[in-house]
Amino acid sequence: MDEHLDDLIHRYPKLLSCRSDIAKAYEAIAAAYRRGGKLLVCGNGGSAADSDHIVGELMKNFVVKRGLDPELKAEIEGVAAELYPDEGAIGAGLVGNLNGALPAIALTQHAALNFACINDNSADVTFAQQVLGLGAKGDVFLGITTSGNSKNVIYAAIVAKAKGLGTVALTGRDGGRIKSLVDVCVVAPEEETYKIQELHLPIYHALCLALERSFFG
Repeated sequence: MDEHLDDLIHRYPKLLSCRSDIAKAYEAIAAAYRRGGKLLVCGNGGSAADSDHIVGELMKNFVVKRGLDPELKAEIEGVAAELYPDEGAIGAGLVGNLNGALPAIALTQHAALNFACINDNSADVTFAQQVLGLGAKGDVFLGITTSGNSKNVIYAAIVAKAKGLGTVALTGRDGGRIKSLVDVCVVAPEEETYKIQELHLPIYHALCLALERSFFG
């Protein structure tokens, strides 16, 4: 992580103030992956888009070519050969286009469930309901909220802590209410929403780069 942090601070000097917290966020997420866990991410508006972006970087190649585990590769080719014995290229083509993945779920993407929660219960519990159903002890929850006060993100963090998940927040301004709730809070040193979001992107890119390097070389 140090290499990526050095580059990040060189390009964005104002992020020096949250360098140690970015490193702690990396350690929390990396530890979850080492024990076979996953990352649950959510946010609203631009932060919802950031949630999807993070998942996209973790679930497939980012900048490092991620080869499949040889045993899994052989299993996939074997299944393909058994199902399509006359089309040997299927298995080879399949494994040739698959990348190693770091499991991550954007809670922003389950429209039917989210709208059901809004209609039947409360808009404030959309993410919390998903953490309840998908989260397991040893996973990590990452809540993105520029103010640190988004109710649906805070409620999800509460459920995450209750279920034994690690909790990380990516915020701005003074960190908001979520700062005192989570294990790690990375506070981008800006006040205006769009400026906070402009700093969130290089922060989570550095995290994704470091995670990819750690697990895929």
